[in-house]
Amino acid sequence: MSDLLSSGFPLALFEWSATLIGFVVYLALIFIVGLLTFKHNKTISDYVLAGRRLGIWVVTFSERASGESSWLLLGLPAALYANGLIDVWVAIGCTTGILVSWMVIAKPLRLQSEKVGAITLPQFLSNTFNDSTHAIRYLATVIIVVFFIFYVAAQFIGAGKVLNVTFGIDPFVGMALGGGIILFYTVMGGFMAVAWTDFVQAILMIGTLVILPIALLIELGGYEQVSAFVASAEPSYGSLTGGKTGIAAILSVTTGLAWGLGYMAQPHLITRFMAIKDPNELRKGALIGISWAVVAFLGAMLIGLFGAAYLAGQPLDYLKEITPLLADDPEKIMPLLANRLLPGWLAGILISGAIAAMMSTADSQLLVATSAVSEDVYHGSINPGASEKSLVSLSRMTTLIIGVVAFALAWYAQVTGKDFVFSIVGFAWSGLGSAFGPALLFTLWWKKTTREGVLAGMLTGSIVTIVWRNVPYLKSEIGGAGLFEIVPAFLLATLAVWLVSHLTAKSSKQNNPAAL
Repeated sequence: MSDLLSSGFPLALFEWSATLIGFVVYLALIFIVGLLTFKHNKTISDYVLAGRRLGIWVVTFSERASGESSWLLLGLPAALYANGLIDVWVAIGCTTGILVSWMVIAKPLRLQSEKVGAITLPQFLSNTFNDSTHAIRYLATVIIVVFFIFYVAAQFIGAGKVLNVTFGIDPFVGMALGGGIILFYTVMGGFMAVAWTDFVQAILMIGTLVILPIALLIELGGYEQVSAFVASAEPSYGSLTGGKTGIAAILSVTTGLAWGLGYMAQPHLITRFMAIKDPNELRKGALIGISWAVVAFLGAMLIGLFGAAYLAGQPLDYLKEITPLLADDPEKIMPLLANRLLPGWLAGILISGAIAAMMSTADSQLLVATSAVSEDVYHGSINPGASEKSLVSLSRMTTLIIGVVAFALAWYAQVTGKDFVFSIVGFAWSGLGSAFGPALLFTLWWKKTTREGVLAGMLTGSIVTIVWRNVPYLKSEIGGAGLFEIVPAFLLATLAVWLVSHLTAKSSKQNNPAAL
């Protein structure tokens, strides 16, 4: 195989062309899906929820592809490569969170959202409590748009990195290319296009996460070299606590496991539960989803771990080229290894899997943010009599505007050197998960939940996330040098929903008919 060159053109001309062909075929497929699904968007329900007529396999693969963005193919392998086994807890937390989400949230949300006539999360919470003030809609929309702009920006950044490593494209141009493609088929096809492209993308993602670790293991000649590498590395690298003890070790493990809390109410994920045609198939979806997740997270971890062992045994001249790239940005490890180990055509397909991870998340987030503005704010309170045609047009324009703002943020992060996907995704994940997780759980499962309690939980979760991330003292002193902000944010939001609901139970005119 050809070596990667520090200039950014890693493959010989033939292999580079083969990689490009594989990538172009994938993009052509995405464009075709966008064009074919354009005609299906006659109502706003079609555009944001595909008319609740999707089958379980499409819904499940779409949920999984949307849930695991560029952080799974770039961020998590980089974390294992750089930090060692301590980040195994992230994978365990995520797979547990996925299972809980499917088992605890999916079916009741699907049934109750249809009962109250809701096609979005803000609409569900608002309609459940007959919120005539529209406070829930407005607050939820602000939270969704703000955090999704960061989340979508992270996907654009990931696209720029992958295309830069693979084809030598300038990161800015790569971000523009990836962002343009995503905006095209999301604006054209709405949720139907997003769901079906996600289905294809989920297959590509799992292929990448299975084939690349196998290729690495073959190159290594078995697990013995991996074990030898871990044994020879710093003691902290092979430690499940990163070499920490006592409270510091507990906090580190908690930080990893806490990623699972975010799955219970990510708006772009639970929308899939609301879109399924037959709610009785959701248990089958849980089995499909958790199976996909176990394979995917295991593959991502092995790419990082096997990749570190593989690079440790490479010739010195190659290491002189590769080490500066990874020292500057370890999130390039996956595309670098794919280009190094695989034939050009296969590398193109697998790298398409990385792009797919970014697209499948960004398109879903754009659509949810769009629906929050067009359906929850404009249609829900400003112009209830708006025609379906005008709502679809407004949704498309909103998608475009939010995408452009996210691209501007991605450009700023790239220029300032703050473009690590893992970190940006973590911030958005915490804000959305802690703002909506407790509120949704209580709404679905506790009859005494009040409108005021939901508002308090949403405010608390989002504010604590922002403050915790941006006040160094909280993370270094109170947080034990890096406690993930979702931990305090989720716990305090849970307390806020419970406490305020208790305090307002008698005076509140709203009830909670959604609770089981």
